[in-house]
Amino acid sequence: RYEPTWGSLDARPLPAWFDEAKFGVFIHWGVFSVPSFGSEWFWWYWQKEKREPYVKFMEANYPPGFSYEDFGPLFTAEFFDPNQWADILKASGAKYVVLTSKHHEGFTLWGSKYSWNWNAVDVGPKRDLVAELAASVRNRTDLRFGLYHSLFEWFNRLFLEDATNAFKTRKFPSSKSLPELYELVTKYQPEIIWSDGDGNAPDTYWNSTGFLAWLYNDSPVRDTVVTNDRWGVGSICSHGGFYTCSDRYNPGHLLAHKWENCMTIDRSSWGYRRDARLGDYLAIEDLVKQLAETVSCGGNLLMNIGPTHDGRIAVVFEERLRQVGAWLKVNGEAIYGTKPWRAQNDTVTPGVWYTFSPKEGKVNAIFLNWPGSGTLELGEPRAKLGETQVKLAGYKELLKWVALGEKGMIIDLPQLTPQQLPCQWGWTLQLTDIN
Repeated sequence: RYEPTWGSLDARPLPAWFDEAKFGVFIHWGVFSVPSFGSEWFWWYWQKEKREPYVKFMEANYPPGFSYEDFGPLFTAEFFDPNQWADILKASGAKYVVLTSKHHEGFTLWGSKYSWNWNAVDVGPKRDLVAELAASVRNRTDLRFGLYHSLFEWFNRLFLEDATNAFKTRKFPSSKSLPELYELVTKYQPEIIWSDGDGNAPDTYWNSTGFLAWLYNDSPVRDTVVTNDRWGVGSICSHGGFYTCSDRYNPGHLLAHKWENCMTIDRSSWGYRRDARLGDYLAIEDLVKQLAETVSCGGNLLMNIGPTHDGRIAVVFEERLRQVGAWLKVNGEAIYGTKPWRAQNDTVTPGVWYTFSPKEGKVNAIFLNWPGSGTLELGEPRAKLGETQVKLAGYKELLKWVALGEKGMIIDLPQLTPQQLPCQWGWTLQLTDIN
């Protein structure tokens, strides 16, 4: 049994499924999807920081005295079709999904009895959005279902009172945050608890170790659940399950501890933005690059989309997810279930990232640029004459190669028209019998 101490909790082995999964989809959805302007931090930027674009936006478009709470009934979700969402998630090739059950605004996407009249069952959609998506994901896909939960709430009076008392009082976590977490786990049995938003309070204020000890010892998901590292000031990148370290974290080198790169397709927001332009969205080439870099360095990629207030996954997000899925159909063996190799990227040719498939004993070289010369030089592999074989994922015939002394090889790529290429944005060489 795990003790409610970091020493004990950090010793828990991470359930193997998480490292094997490699790729998940993050969904930021909530009342912030109604103004869908600037960022999901809309309420804070408008009311607390009084940033000019937000203040002007409200003055120009809403009557005087309009409050953030007035956005609640406008979060309508009339086009939310959880089966359609599940089908898009499945098509993306993702192995898990993480939904924001509650962001820093405090609005819960389920009918929480600890969030009276500020939840999706009492206000707005009048639906339990968490339950609906969980059911569709579990019925139609093999994805693991996870939930994001913000510990703190920007404008909750109990939290502000505790903060004023320098967190010596614990009214907010004991009456709101912790009961919600227990409710979420008991009711929906998520296999990821993605915690966030420590509100500058230590983990002792949140009683994070107490909750995690229950989660790992006695909860209905104790054997399979994974958690992140955002459990109070000082815990990020040092305590909990997998490390996130920071948003859009992509170190570019191997880490000793399992980590996750959570990033957004929209470069500047996690929530949906009506004012976004095409250039604000990462192209599929960027996403494939992020996936290859992240997995080669031992991480998982959690790719975020922001649905609209009426429950649609915008076409640009759907297209990106389906494109990643199409890429993974060809190159998935170089991603799923792989381990980092002794080298992460190539020393001679830039834009080449390595992974290792332990079951097949294959080294995968994912290269992001198709060379004009028709040959690819790799500086890392030690090839063996008559033994080493090189294949291009999605192409039947073996490729010719020559060794370069002790280390390195030059590979002849097949001469293919653009239509004949197995995929369009990054390719995988599978090398067997490499020293």
